[in-house]
Amino acid sequence: MTIRALEQALADFAAERDWEQFHTPKNLAMALAGECGELLELFQWLTPDQSTHVMDDPRQAQRVREEMADVFAYLLRMADVLELDLEQAVVEKIESNRNKYPVHLARGRADKYTNLGEED
Repeated sequence: MTIRALEQALADFAAERDWEQFHTPKNLAMALAGECGELLELFQWLTPDQSTHVMDDPRQAQRVREEMADVFAYLLRMADVLELDLEQAVVEKIESNRNKYPVHLARGRADKYTNLGEED
């Protein structure tokens, strides 16, 4: 299923329930933040190693899948409501980041782009 098809499926789901009235950009942004918080909660007290292996536990994996799906659904719904081409926005962001984080400066480093030219 394409991103556009997913957006349409979510729009249809909302329309069938007369929920478009609630799907304002503000409300969708708040719902998205809430779902991000629920995803974060699943990782909150895990060690880095535990977080890497969270999908090994079927129960935790299901919870992660559900929260990630909620985050993605609200993001898609918000993009649709704002008539934002999310695919194009991601393509443009990748190019922007490519310019901010040139390989020869950023490879193997987690520094913000403003610190990449500094001496180690």
